[in-house]
Amino acid sequence: MSDNQTKHLSAQDYLRKILVAPVYDVAKNTDLNYMGGLSQRVHQDIWLKREDQQPVKSFKLRGAYNKIANLSDNAKARGVITASAGNHAQGVALSANRMKVKATIVMPETTPDIKVEAVRNFGGDWADIILIGRSFDVASNHAQELAKSEGYTYVPPFDDEDVIAGQGTIAKELFDAKRDLDVVFVAVGGGGLAAGIAVYLKQLKPNIKIVAVESDESACLKAAMEHNQRVMLDQVGIFADGVAVKIIGEETFRLCQQYVDEIITVNSDEICAAIKDIFDDTRAIAEPAGALSVAGIKKWLAANKPTEKLQLAGILCGANINFHTLRYVSERAELGEKKEAIIAATIPEEKGAFRKFCEILGGRAITEFNYRYAPSSAAHIYVGLKLRRGEDELQEVLAELKQNNIDWFDLSDNEIAKQHVRHMVGGRAPELTNERLFSFDFPEYPGALLNFLQTLGQRWNITLFHYRNHSAASGMVLAGFDVSEAELTEFTSHLDKIGYRYKDESNNPAYQFFLKS
Repeated sequence: MSDNQTKHLSAQDYLRKILVAPVYDVAKNTDLNYMGGLSQRVHQDIWLKREDQQPVKSFKLRGAYNKIANLSDNAKARGVITASAGNHAQGVALSANRMKVKATIVMPETTPDIKVEAVRNFGGDWADIILIGRSFDVASNHAQELAKSEGYTYVPPFDDEDVIAGQGTIAKELFDAKRDLDVVFVAVGGGGLAAGIAVYLKQLKPNIKIVAVESDESACLKAAMEHNQRVMLDQVGIFADGVAVKIIGEETFRLCQQYVDEIITVNSDEICAAIKDIFDDTRAIAEPAGALSVAGIKKWLAANKPTEKLQLAGILCGANINFHTLRYVSERAELGEKKEAIIAATIPEEKGAFRKFCEILGGRAITEFNYRYAPSSAAHIYVGLKLRRGEDELQEVLAELKQNNIDWFDLSDNEIAKQHVRHMVGGRAPELTNERLFSFDFPEYPGALLNFLQTLGQRWNITLFHYRNHSAASGMVLAGFDVSEAELTEFTSHLDKIGYRYKDESNNPAYQFFLKS
């Protein structure tokens, strides 16, 4: 909220602001597509609002344009500034270009080149880009300082009345296109989209249900609702970066408290499955945050099992996905649909044991099988299994394994197993009795690995190292170290100095099954 906003707008004021918002100078009234394939599968009518059709492939253009358009001529002459590494930056850049207002876009140094170039292309001669710091917080603080020292108007990504009203124009289009909607599902990061849509629809159709959908790695609205006040999350996940917000906005929280009926959280696998659903029905490729609403629809239906046919709508709020992320999405979509399971199993280390194992599975398709011989009477295998009937079929499989005296462990929800260990099965080192395993979030910038090694020093031997990145601002690392119990406190203090987020994975069952000596 800006300093001169001393009282909250009423719902009627928001309704008026949404109706007169000049967003169509630059944005378009996007399609509302029927998702035939998904609707048939879940026996409900599901509609998708296609905000990926905007010039910047995201709804963020609406709020940014409305904010700048409502500035005084004086403020426009001084220029605007924002901090963003994603869709909001592109929305501000294009809006400034169209209105011939000078804009400064502050982005972290770790922002992928593809996003920097997109902002540069949309802004043209009217946008200056500043790359500073290795985190969004550094970039945001710098932008706020420049706003004060240079007299620029700061354009917030969500917590602003004009921004909220701009996003609310989506609700106007939804209501005009389909007035019999029963439930609308909206992704939540900072809350601008949900607040704008909810405040509009609840004025015109009070009985419509608004469901906010959050990533379970950045559920700041859920936390705020539970505490009845805004809560700063300690950390947020990086996969659905479009909603990776640590604290809900002040005004957006006020509106969501009043007008959002329910909150549902979804995990990365469920988001990946939703990306596939959207592609199958529309051939659009949503970014992870853009698919949250569809993931929420599926989870809500599974939990509530409505007996009557409902009219449900979700917002495909963005499609700025890095191409290389699709590899991850493809790997995880089947798991998110419960069409695949990953299990660890122990079978005899003898000829014919694998064949017998497959026979027990009764002809079910194996999607992945990882194994390496070890001089032992038992072999640990990593198995991906295709499922036709979801969780019920998995329980049948596990029961059959138990009846045949095969020990098993379900790894379907084990992130370390799915992200790293599946690529590393068999890497035991019998002599490493003091090995400890840690996962890290690595910032993607030149010298990050060298900084890690230099800070760690040469005292502890690295026994395992697996790195994987999907062209995001952070990479994911799994590393093993030879550290005795007596050295552990000193070792973790070294890790703290490095400054990367880390977690001790030494007791993770995936590590215990396949990597630990």
